[in-house]
This record gives sequence, structure tokens and C-alpha cells, in this order.
Amino acid sequence: MTVTQTRPWDLKRQKIIVEVRTSPTQAGIAAVNPPKPAAASGLLQGALEGEDEDGDDGDDDNLGADLKCGSQPTNKGKKKKKRSSKKKKSRVAAGQQTTPPRLALANLFHHQRYPEGEIVEYATSNNDNLQRTTAKELRHLSVLDNMDNEFLNDYRKAAETHRQVRQHAQTIARPGVSMSQLAQEIEDGVRALVGHQGLEKGDALKAGMGFPTGLCLNNVAAHWTPNPGGKEVILQYDDVLKVDFGVHVNGRIVDSAFTVAFNPAYDNLLAAVKAATNTGLKEAGIDARMDHISATIQEVMESHEVTLRGKTIPVKAIRNITGHNILRYRIHGDKQVPFVKTRTSQRMEEGDIFAIETFGSTGKGHAGDDVGVYGYGRNEHASAAAAGLHHASAKALLKTIDENFGTLVFSRRYLERIPGVKNYHLGMRSLVANGLINTYGPLVDVPGSYVAQFEHCSQLQQPRKTFKLGGGGNTDLVDTT
Repeated sequence: MTVTQTRPWDLKRQKIIVEVRTSPTQAGIAAVNPPKPAAASGLLQGALEGEDEDGDDGDDDNLGADLKCGSQPTNKGKKKKKRSSKKKKSRVAAGQQTTPPRLALANLFHHQRYPEGEIVEYATSNNDNLQRTTAKELRHLSVLDNMDNEFLNDYRKAAETHRQVRQHAQTIARPGVSMSQLAQEIEDGVRALVGHQGLEKGDALKAGMGFPTGLCLNNVAAHWTPNPGGKEVILQYDDVLKVDFGVHVNGRIVDSAFTVAFNPAYDNLLAAVKAATNTGLKEAGIDARMDHISATIQEVMESHEVTLRGKTIPVKAIRNITGHNILRYRIHGDKQVPFVKTRTSQRMEEGDIFAIETFGSTGKGHAGDDVGVYGYGRNEHASAAAAGLHHASAKALLKTIDENFGTLVFSRRYLERIPGVKNYHLGMRSLVANGLINTYGPLVDVPGSYVAQFEHCSQLQQPRKTFKLGGGGNTDLVDTT
């Protein structure tokens, strides 16, 4: 999730490998992209009942011992085994996720002790102020009082959900898949893992999607999602796709994103943005200055260039999109993390949750507004009484929005799946016109350009430590290739 500032597919390099079981979404693209073997941590499939770990039922081993070149197997001296007519049932080993991920995490982590994510040392420097060890870190002890076990467990559950779902998304984001199918797979996975389908009143506020699933192609930098009734968009070999989605548990939102490209011509673009995001994660810390972080990120990103169609193009950091802190039920807080050199007095503080994201472009490095609606968000400072709403449909719709989304940004797809919601467009126009609902549209660079994005969440806690929510080892989203 973003905020605006006021090759053939190289499977040999892919670190996240998931064993894929054919699903309705995958069936349509299997001919173009056959499923790949092996398994990733947390997404293993159990052997069929009665089979060994290689998927064999054991009979072939006996048969192989009796086979000789040019002869038939013999049963001499052996009693013929009668095959069972019962159909073998598939099962998933205890403590392992299904593929696609649909098993609620509460059933995997019975004591609800979710992984805490990757712990990263703060960047060090000869500058004492950048050591993050001064007495100023102690001034936010009151904030830490609120970071109890429930707070941490909610974030860890959201992060683990995001990690498992994005691993699956990376296996099906292949040429031939439609954007609506990909979005549905992500959203179904999130709701299944957090154990809240969001169909009953208020259920989506307990846990679920943190904001509309962003699936942005090529020069579309951010804020595009497939809408019901819209033209179907199919992923192509030459596309650069950014996948950006959020998971929340009790309003604690984890926001992460990654980019996939299949043509190796875009490798340097992805490498530049990935390195920039990693730099931001390393520089983030208690008392870290935003101006220092932004300048460092820009220097790393713009040291790269990409050659497209015989022309060498410098990678540019997009100037008017920033990273941001995250508040409860609010994807955008009051702090920004630019990735171009910026003059600001803002600092990071202990207890902050930050979405560290960067966007690199082969275009102008500026994202402008485009047509269409990505999502809607409640204007919490406006009231229906003050706005003087007269339409009954608008009042009913506002009540539904408040009960199911609160201040969470939502899409048309999220709204229309709620039972009883239909023919709401006139009411929505009235809410927007009266300033009760804000709309968000796509952000694009110039046509013909390509934009990449990588993003991770960081929780600032303890002197000299930062927790990368949902990260860890080879499953870290900024190490997806």
C-alpha cells in the first residue's frame, strides 16, 4: 500500500519454491507454465495415505525386485496381495499448511505462538546519533507498555498469514493468469488463514484484508485492482507485475509487496528497487532521521540502470510516493519515509510500525492520477448529520461501511461480497459528493515506462533491534529471486 506525498522465468534463481497442487486457477495456465516440484517451509504437502514420502504405495518396490530384462514379473512362492477397493484419502501432515493455503493458522499454531519474524541489527556508523543507543530511546517506554502479548501476537499472526499467502501467490503469478483470479486467490487465502470470512456484520473488522489487493502492471505504479464487471486483464510475458496486499488482525496491519517479471531485460530494474528497499530496512531504527534514510535509499536505487530495446535508461526513484508508518486500522499514519532526498525533521520512534517501500521507474519518476477507482475509505472527520444526508440508500450504505470496514480502505469487490449489498452506486456517489467517503485511483508514470516495487514492514523495538514482520531467511519477500 502506498501514500502520495503532499525471461523466460528464471526458476533456477528462485529461492521460494512451492509444491503446487492443481487448483481451478492454475488449471487455466498449466499448459503455459507447468507446475514445479519441491516445497517451501510452511507449505508442505503430506503424502497420500498408505504412501511413502516419495508418493509411492510400496508395491512398486516389490515389483521392481522381480523384474528382469525381457521377462515378466513372477509371483512364485508369494501370496498375491488383494488390492483394496477403497479410495485412498489425501491428508496433510500435522502442523503443515495446504496448497493453496486454506488452513486457518489457529489450527497450525495451537498455542497461538506465531513466528516473530526476522530480527535485524540496526545500521552502525561513526556518527553517534546513528548508533541508535542514546538515552532518547527511553522516552517511548509508555508506547512499549501497549506492546503487550496480544499486540505482538496479532502482528505475528498477520505477518505469518502474509508470508504463506504471498509464497503461494508467487507460484501462480505466471503468464496466462488473470488479475481477477490472482486477486481472488490472495484474498481467499488471507481470509482462510486468519479464520474470518468477513461475511457477517463486523467480522471483517476482526481480521482479514488490510486494503484492496494491488496488482499493477508496467507503468501503473500503485493503486490498481480488478473490479467486478471490468475488462479482464491477463498477465503477459513482457509485463512487470507489482503485487501489494495487506493483512490485518484486530486492526494491526502488515503491508508488504513484491514485483515479478519474466523477461530478463527487467532484471536490473528489479535489482535496483530490491536493493533500495533492503537499504531502507537496514537504515530504519529508533531515532533514525527520515532525511538520512531517504537520501541513502535514493543513492542506492539510482546507481542502477537498465537496457531496454538497445537503450540504456537510468532507474529513477518515484518522487511523490513514500513509505509510511501504520496505525491501528489506518494503513497510513502521520509519518512518511521518502525514497528521494528530502528535508524533514521527522524521526522514527520506538514502538513505530513502518512500511518501508520503494518504487523505481524507467520513466519520469513521477506518478500521476489515472482514471478508475482502486478503493474507498471512510473520512473519519466527517459525520452523516453534518453532511445532511437525505438519501436512504446512502445512509444504509454508510452504516454498512462503518460496521464492516471502519477506517480500513476497501474495494468494490470487498463491498459486493457482503450479503444484502446491491445497487449501491447511487448511494456511494452521494457519500463521495458529501465528503463522507474518499476515493483512491491508480497512480501511473508515463506510458511505455516500467515501475517496480518492493516493500516490507518493520516493527521498531528494543535498542539496536528491528523486527522484519513476515520475513526470515529465504522466505524474506525481498529475496524472492
